[in-house]
Amino acid sequence: MKRKPMHLTLLYRSTSLTLLVALAPLANALSLYADDQTQVDAKLVAAAGVFSSKQNYDQSGTRTKGSSNWQESVFQYGLDIKHASPQYGNTYASLNWVSSGTYGDGDPAGWSSGSERTTKIEDAFVGWRSANLFPVLGTDGVDFSVGRQNIVIGDGFLVSGDALNLGNEIANGKLNRGGAYYLTARKDFDRTVVLRLGGKQGWRSDLMWLKSDNPAQANPEVAVGTLEHVADKATFGLTYLKVLDTDKDLAELTYPDRKGMKQYSVRATGNAGVPNLFLSSEYAREEKTNGDANAWYVEAGWTFSDLPLKPVVNYRYSRFSDGYDPMFYGNGRALGTWFQGEVASNYAGPFNSNTQVHHVGVKVAATPTVNVGTLLYDFSTLDKSQQNLNAREADLYAEWTINEHFTLLPLVGFYKPEKSADSGGTQLGNSNTNVYAQVILAASF
Repeated sequence: MKRKPMHLTLLYRSTSLTLLVALAPLANALSLYADDQTQVDAKLVAAAGVFSSKQNYDQSGTRTKGSSNWQESVFQYGLDIKHASPQYGNTYASLNWVSSGTYGDGDPAGWSSGSERTTKIEDAFVGWRSANLFPVLGTDGVDFSVGRQNIVIGDGFLVSGDALNLGNEIANGKLNRGGAYYLTARKDFDRTVVLRLGGKQGWRSDLMWLKSDNPAQANPEVAVGTLEHVADKATFGLTYLKVLDTDKDLAELTYPDRKGMKQYSVRATGNAGVPNLFLSSEYAREEKTNGDANAWYVEAGWTFSDLPLKPVVNYRYSRFSDGYDPMFYGNGRALGTWFQGEVASNYAGPFNSNTQVHHVGVKVAATPTVNVGTLLYDFSTLDKSQQNLNAREADLYAEWTINEHFTLLPLVGFYKPEKSADSGGTQLGNSNTNVYAQVILAASF
């Protein structure tokens, strides 16, 4: 089979599981100073993972038939500062670093080599919230911030940080951002200007300028506007995004038609007033120089709160047209949203383009500290003229909250493609069922 050009290989891989985002609610800040107005906290968050894949994938052009075993680590550390003033509003700032590494063989797609070791500034921003200075806009109805920070819109269908962390293996290191590809500690946009208007209920809006320094994304500069109505029963939102500029040389490698692209989306999520119900949907349309594209999904879930173990069951159908650019998508809501399939979304593809996906998720509270779940996927390629990524995947996982500081996350996945790399797929050497396993230990203080 003729190999795809690199820009097509990378086109649909936007970001991996942002584990530290998922763990943020678990963080217990270490207070260094506090009085009636000022609070200074130390941020200490770490994660280490051990990974194994029985099969490799033809993404970077560097992998051969066989297996991969590798490890990743991230350590984020720094300071968060808050200052409250009844007369002048509340100011806040953050400055911290991330150290990351990949070891062993590197991942099975060849996004990383195992040689990556990087320390860089992560958060570096300052902001101001209005408190109750503008009652008509609600509490903190004006929130203005600038600097290097993470941005998430909705549940991450379009934007869930700038979290793609490729390593040295691909493109002779030109797209290297530090590795730790799966854990993706590096998730911030390099430069941002963000104005948020409106409180936590009712009408609200965001106006944002975002500048990425991520070479695998072609360093895009993006303007974003959102309008939302937030209520107890449902949240409705509109998003407009335009790519103002990209790095010309990097775009030739990765996203040659991204500059000037416009995205429009409409979304809704909530329970419609039914406590055990979950409903969510979004439709996005893209306008690009080489033609328009679209993506959409509908999802429904139910919590059986009266049954033992309180099982939660979700079904989602999603469709991403041929040529759709998923931008900065990521796990804004939960595992599997929007990285569908631990093998498929990270290594084998599809990467939220030219596919339709049926997904069923089941999760139970096995004990007060242990959740157990399964994620099932059926992938169907829309246009098979270049690749056929039809496949099925089943992931079994657990979330064990050991104590207030430590969480253990084991997972095993079974991925069965219809085609091997020789016959139009990406799995090297065969189309057998891949057995994939990982164990992640996360800590926060």
